[in-house]
Amino acid sequence: MTDLELAKANLEGHSICLCKDGEIITDDGRGISPMMRFINGGRDLSGYSVADIIIGKAAAMLFVKAGIAAVYGKVLSTAARDYLQQSKIPCTWDTLTEKIINRKGDDICPMEKTVAGLDDAEEGYQALKAKITEPAKR
Repeated sequence: MTDLELAKANLEGHSICLCKDGEIITDDGRGISPMMRFINGGRDLSGYSVADIIIGKAAAMLFVKAGIAAVYGKVLSTAARDYLQQSKIPCTWDTLTEKIINRKGDDICPMEKTVAGLDDAEEGYQALKAKITEPAKR
């Protein structure tokens, strides 16, 4: 079984699963929060394969920054697919969608809006980090 197949097999009940050489890391955090925590914590994820529930361009940029080797998404946006392919990271999906919608279901995901015009993974990470730490609008 490949790392990606193992990640897919262990995704059930989690929001993300990463695998490399038989090591399995799962997380139940929402959105991009698991990847942001891994990167912020300095965890070396280079060469890991990832299975995730929903992948937009924001998550794809974090995967590129982290050195992820292969990606599977239950739902993958066309922007994420294009970014991963451009970055030479193989990706597969169950459902390909035009855009990732916010949790209310009434607009584009704010993380997707944050990285929409960006192409550099480090720049995307810094923009996402700033977005997450900005005070919530009331």
